[in-house]
Amino acid sequence: MSLTLLDWRRRVAGLYGAARSTPDAETGWRLWRDGRDDLFATHPDSPLDEAARAAFRGLPFAPYDPALRFEMPLEPAAPQRLEVPTATDGVVPLDRIGTVALGDLGRIDVWWLGSYGGGVFLPLRDGSAGQGTYGGGRYLLDTVKGADLGGDAGRLVVDLNFAYHPSCTYDPRWSCPLAPEGNRIEAPVAAGEQLPPGGWY
Repeated sequence: MSLTLLDWRRRVAGLYGAARSTPDAETGWRLWRDGRDDLFATHPDSPLDEAARAAFRGLPFAPYDPALRFEMPLEPAAPQRLEVPTATDGVVPLDRIGTVALGDLGRIDVWWLGSYGGGVFLPLRDGSAGQGTYGGGRYLLDTVKGADLGGDAGRLVVDLNFAYHPSCTYDPRWSCPLAPEGNRIEAPVAAGEQLPPGGWY
C-alpha cells in the first residue's frame, strides 16, 4: 500500500461526490466517466499496466439511459453471511442487509462489507456477462472505495449507467469479490462500462 493508492481512493471518492452534487444525472455521469478515463490513463495505481496505459484511448461505455437510474427503498431480507476468499485480502465477510428492486429487471441483494470500517457493496452480474461485459460481473456501489451515489436513511440511488468493472478485469494481480447468486439477473443490462472489442488495448 502507498500514498498513491490513497490518492487514487480520494480521487474516486471525489468523482462520486461530483456526480452526487450535479443536478443533472447524465452530466454527473459524464464527469465521473471522464475522471475515470483520466485515472486509468495517468495514475500510478491504474489497474492498467504501463503498456496498456500507453495505448489507452478511454473505457467503452454504453450511452446513458435515464430509465436505468433508480432511487429505491432498501427492503428487508433474511440475514445471510458469505465469506469470500481472495488472493490479496484474505477472507472478505459479506452480510446481506436487504434488497433493492431494479424496475422490471428484478430484485438484487445489498451487502455490508464486514472488513474494517465496513460499507455497502452492490455487485451485479447480468445477461451481458462474458460477452459485452466481464464474466464475473460489475460493481454498482462499493462505498468502502467511495463508489456511492447517495440516497437517504432508507433509500439508495442505484444507477446502472455507473456499472463498472472491478480491477481484476484488467490485471490478475488484483483480487475482487464477485457477484453472488442473489446479485445475478438473466436480462442483459445495456448500460455502463463495456469490454472493448477485441480485448484489452
